Amino acid sequence: MEIAGIFKYLYEKLASTGLSQAWVDIISYSVAALIVFGFLAVVALFLVWWERKISAHIQQRFGPMRTGWHGWLQTIVDMLKLIQKEDITPATADRPVFYWAPIVAFVAAFMAYVTIPFGAGLIVSDLNIGILYIIAITTFTIISLLMAGWGSNNKYALLGGMRSAAQVVSYEVPMVLAILSVVLFAGSLSMVQIVESQAKIYQWYIFRLPFGPIAFIIYLIAGTAESNRTPFDLPEAEQELVAGFNVEYSGMKFAMFFFAEFVNMFTIAAIGTTLFLGGWQGPWLPSWVWFMLKTLALVFVLMWFRWTFPRLRVDQLMEFSWKFLLPVSFANLIIAGWMKYSKWFNW
Repeated sequence: MEIAGIFKYLYEKLASTGLSQAWVDIISYSVAALIVFGFLAVVALFLVWWERKISAHIQQRFGPMRTGWHGWLQTIVDMLKLIQKEDITPATADRPVFYWAPIVAFVAAFMAYVTIPFGAGLIVSDLNIGILYIIAITTFTIISLLMAGWGSNNKYALLGGMRSAAQVVSYEVPMVLAILSVVLFAGSLSMVQIVESQAKIYQWYIFRLPFGPIAFIIYLIAGTAESNRTPFDLPEAEQELVAGFNVEYSGMKFAMFFFAEFVNMFTIAAIGTTLFLGGWQGPWLPSWVWFMLKTLALVFVLMWFRWTFPRLRVDQLMEFSWKFLLPVSFANLIIAGWMKYSKWFNW
């Protein structure tokens, strides 16, 4: 087991106290989990406020302004309101499935951050299969949405859950192929080693012509679909499904779905930064500052997408994945392999 960066010091201190290995692991990882959870809670609150302001400016209005400076307290007030709301379970719901669905969504969104490097040494665990772990753990989101749709015993919720299953499975394939083109060049599944292979700005994989920009665009489109955001928000589709898979949820359970959505958006941006934009690499500023700047820039792009493009029809959504993105992804992976082994641009 390896604990990197800021967690290494804590781990070594605990080990020197004479505690058993099991207790050292439990305490060190519990502290790491609390730190990451606190960070993600703040990030999610900020992103909700930021999206409100971005959408407002796109639509030539101010957004929240009254509660706090430029409305920064509005999201906190909304969070407190959701916590206080009554938790209602439909009488005909499948109670165990209905109860666990938002928890699975929340945990899946949270667990991805075990292997995401926030800076030089700022990582919980540098697994040698880091990106594979992230792909696997984030797939649990689809299970949570199916659970929510089925457990609600509501036809609109069930339709939203089934749409989600079809959508996530469809866009997972081109997304993984785009990631594989980077893994092929980096020669490793470790997130840290992928970042270290992009030491110079001209080595960032987004600049590796011709496969880099194509892989990045495919990843960004598929990531938008994976996080169920417009123009790929068919699982929710408020105008058609009365909120889709989460229609029967209230209070804290609804807040957990809402939290998971914004954390997943940040996750997509963080992985994109790590794979294509050099991760924490950058001059002068601390490594974590570069990571956050790049990640928030990608989050802004995802928000820009949402408030610019209309929702696709379900047939358009599926055809776009299987008939366009998938062939392009395979072709791009072949080009990346040819570039790698022909030593073309192999800096």
